[in-house]
Amino acid sequence: MFEAFFANVWWRYDGAFGDWFTHLYHWFNLLEGCVWLVVAGLILWRFRNHRQSRQEVVYAAAFLTFGLTDFQESLEQSSWLIAIKLVNLIVLYFLRKRIMSKYYPSARVY
Repeated sequence: MFEAFFANVWWRYDGAFGDWFTHLYHWFNLLEGCVWLVVAGLILWRFRNHRQSRQEVVYAAAFLTFGLTDFQESLEQSSWLIAIKLVNLIVLYFLRKRIMSKYYPSARVY
């Protein structure tokens, strides 16, 4: 039962036969994936300039991974992908909380 849940595919992108929402969902996820890659790049840029903690590299990698899962989500939405995205969000939350409060307490955005 557990294996069947993670093998479940809820949605697949079919560029030839999709309604407007299917195409919108596909392109939104592609755009969102690009945004997360830019955020990962900004975090690496900040790390290069300030070198506060190596955890920033892990933080950037978590954003990179989240962006890559959005590219996958633009093609297919499945249970295993949602589970990975949930774990990734939890990791991002705790890394952000730790890094921002410890090394950049006055920063507002990233």
